[in-house]
Amino acid sequence: MPQSRLTGSRIRERRLVSGIRQADLARSVGISPAYLNLIEHNRRRIGGKLLVDLARELGAEPVTLAEGAEAALLGAMRDAAGRFPDQEAEVDRTEDFAGRFSGWARLVAAQHTRIEELERLVEALSDRLTHDPHLAASLHDVLSTVTAIRSAASILTDTTDIDPDWQARFLRNVGEDSARLTDSAQGLVDYLEAGTNVEATPISPQEEVAVFHEALGFHIPSLEDGSGEPQDLVAASDGLQSTAARDLAARVLERYRADARAMPADDFAAAWNELGDPGLVAARFQVDPAAVLRRVAALPDGPATGLVTCDGSGALSVRKPVDGFAVPRFGAGCPLWPVYQALARPAQPIRTLVEMPGRTPRRFTCLAISQAHLSGGFGAPPVFEATMLILPEDASTGGEALPVGGSCRVCPRADCAARREPSILSGSG
Repeated sequence: MPQSRLTGSRIRERRLVSGIRQADLARSVGISPAYLNLIEHNRRRIGGKLLVDLARELGAEPVTLAEGAEAALLGAMRDAAGRFPDQEAEVDRTEDFAGRFSGWARLVAAQHTRIEELERLVEALSDRLTHDPHLAASLHDVLSTVTAIRSAASILTDTTDIDPDWQARFLRNVGEDSARLTDSAQGLVDYLEAGTNVEATPISPQEEVAVFHEALGFHIPSLEDGSGEPQDLVAASDGLQSTAARDLAARVLERYRADARAMPADDFAAAWNELGDPGLVAARFQVDPAAVLRRVAALPDGPATGLVTCDGSGALSVRKPVDGFAVPRFGAGCPLWPVYQALARPAQPIRTLVEMPGRTPRRFTCLAISQAHLSGGFGAPPVFEATMLILPEDASTGGEALPVGGSCRVCPRADCAARREPSILSGSG
């Protein structure tokens, strides 16, 4: 039902909640009860002075009666319905429901948001359990110590004529190993407690840089206007703990500054809005296309975009997520992503419409290119880096889309030929 024809339903609901009789409300605004009845059943359009008078008598804003629930609330409710298509929710009556039962509508939307948050938490926890090197090393240390204690204890209990000196040595080993086990177990507990916020706790130099970059918002004004230095930003960060992370962050910021100098923000934004093609923009500024993709992702006032880069091994070095496009925090992404296809087609631009799975699938245009870096000299093997810009598309965007996912471990696509490992979400989808 069109939005403009639902004003009557909202007037009726407001009147009933307020305990006002239909005849009394009609009399107060100078119309007949029969005419008000037609309005409340959406059989007569309403606007102007009459809408203002009714809103005043009902203690509501006219815009509330005329426009109903906010678009974000309606969108969340439709997404929630899309998660469970088997329930056959009356999606065409979403606004009617939200207008009449706004509290229940907000509850449905809040539960939908919470479910999405929990799914992201499960994904992050799964990635951590699979790829966290510190966790793996700690568990290995605990198991090794337990094995050593068990071995020594077995010798002491199974050998009746053991030499006293050897017995004392084994007892000393058990004592030392027990102390080491206590320290290892306590360290593991402390690490897990400190890492409760799995979305923000870095576990490697790359992760330290990712968290650092995200904290900067992927747009760095001091490098845009030349007032800042990459090394100063690195030195001022408390999150960059390791030397490797600081060196990597410095290289990332140096490249950012070079991109900003070659493509000043205002000039670049104007060129991108005019041309909208990375190749044409690259030609205008005399830079490589990958730099243009990075620059689009750094625009402060542009549309929401995502960005990933990877080296020839497929390891992701830059992760700028965008709503609806799952970028794994650890390890590699979906093998079908265009950024990996670009590695097999160096210097060839790739534009692909992709679709991420879910109860409400999301579509994105991915622009990717792989380029070689000859930093080792003319005769050295080239080092390839692939860059992919992720542009959200409207759900109604036509054309055949490539089905992709986030990472195999949390991807529900059961029949994917590129799957590397079983999904923990095999029961969903």
